[in-house]
Amino acid sequence: MSIHHPELRTVAQIPAYHAARQPDTTAITCAGLSLTYAQLHAESNRIAHALIASGTGRGDRISYLGVESTHYYATYFACAKIGAVLVPVNFRLTRPEVEHILRDSGSTLLFVDADLRTAVDDSAEITVLGASADDFEEWTSGHPDTDLPAVTGPDDAVIQLYTSGTTGLPKGVVLAQRSFFAIRDSLAAAGLDWIDWQEGDRSLIGIPGFHVGGVWWATQGFSAGITNVAMPRFDATGALKLIESLEVTTACVVPAMLRLLLAEPGASKEVFASVRKIVYGGSPISEALLQESLPVFDCDFAQIYGLTETGNTAVCLPPADHVAGSHRLRAAGRPYPAVDVKVIDDAGRPVPVGEVGEVCLRTPAHMTEYWGMPEATAKTLVDGWIHTGDAGRLDEDGYVHISDRLKDLIIVGGENIYPAEIENVLAKHPGVADVAVIGVPDEKFGEAVHAFVAARPGADVRPRDLLVFCRDQIASFKIPSKFHFVERVPRNPSGKILRRELREQFWSGRDRQVN
Repeated sequence: MSIHHPELRTVAQIPAYHAARQPDTTAITCAGLSLTYAQLHAESNRIAHALIASGTGRGDRISYLGVESTHYYATYFACAKIGAVLVPVNFRLTRPEVEHILRDSGSTLLFVDADLRTAVDDSAEITVLGASADDFEEWTSGHPDTDLPAVTGPDDAVIQLYTSGTTGLPKGVVLAQRSFFAIRDSLAAAGLDWIDWQEGDRSLIGIPGFHVGGVWWATQGFSAGITNVAMPRFDATGALKLIESLEVTTACVVPAMLRLLLAEPGASKEVFASVRKIVYGGSPISEALLQESLPVFDCDFAQIYGLTETGNTAVCLPPADHVAGSHRLRAAGRPYPAVDVKVIDDAGRPVPVGEVGEVCLRTPAHMTEYWGMPEATAKTLVDGWIHTGDAGRLDEDGYVHISDRLKDLIIVGGENIYPAEIENVLAKHPGVADVAVIGVPDEKFGEAVHAFVAARPGADVRPRDLLVFCRDQIASFKIPSKFHFVERVPRNPSGKILRRELREQFWSGRDRQVN
């Protein structure tokens, strides 16, 4: 029977709850360091008291730029306990990208790994602290580990995650504490085990905590009181060793990670013998990869679909539908019991079953807002419905099928990328007259970024020039894998890039325009 603790309603309550009931159970292990639930509660209390002493209060933003660690999650709980909002920063971002997040969030404090310190401008008006184990021990020294008064509820903000934006600048998605409990409760009320936790589970957090999928999955594990296994950075060789040595029972990954695991020389059914369930999402999965994964992992699979704006998962393809050869494998899944789905046309009217339109989701886990962007919030969150920007349809059984994207989003190995961000950078190159960026199918990472470049007359521009130009301005995963030089970029009379025309040569013959 799946573990469910309905009395837990906020992230802030989790450490104390399990410290009282199972103090010696390992809560989190990462890179050779571990914290029991008693230690996690005490550590997060010390950090919380240190934050208060530094002037941090309710609603303040605290940024964290670093790889996965026990201290990252202790800081997450500390912020929740005092009503501060954690702003995790993707450690693969460049200095300009980091600067935007720090400036936009208004963060007053930044924890940063030593080898990532160069990504932070020394002139930034923010207090910078180290994020190593020694740094935290020194910073919290002298502060008590006593409990703090409860100051937050389910509707209070707890984390602010930055997603790529259609205009080129990432937006801060604010999630309340309720976002991490709503789906859990709906599954329990319906008696469904699509996403479940069992006594003795050891859960691999495959997706990093600066992504909604990573922090959501970790919070589910902590809430259930099981042992969470994190890696500073995901690598297939290390993951394989952890799965076997720690007898990992469940994991949350993106499809690209499954492919990397299967490609490891030691990958076998025996190595994965302890695994009972794999939850995957973040990007669509190919049928070929899924068919290859099923016999090797030999466990239950559950696919989840959602957005940062929906508080992560809103739709699930449960284990029962993961049958080799089943037509269900082409669906994203069914909405959870508490989630509603509708598909609408350009005028906002629901379309008949089977017809393609924009997929909209109504979920109790939805975001509260885009930080400081009321107009953008109003466009995405309409009367409780999240407009996903994904084109899809509902079949006669209520399953959601995703067929295309309306917002030009590219997903590379689970990382969300918007073309406008890359186009804005390339357009600054003195030899570039015009540029368009699209996603093309890629067997390893799902999709790859391709750029179409029209050079200025007389300019001698080469792919390597553009590659080097991008390196200091955008994260490596956003840099195009290929540059196509063209005489002109196709645009309509109003100047909008005709991306579908560019995509046609790569996606023709596929029934889904996402990979």
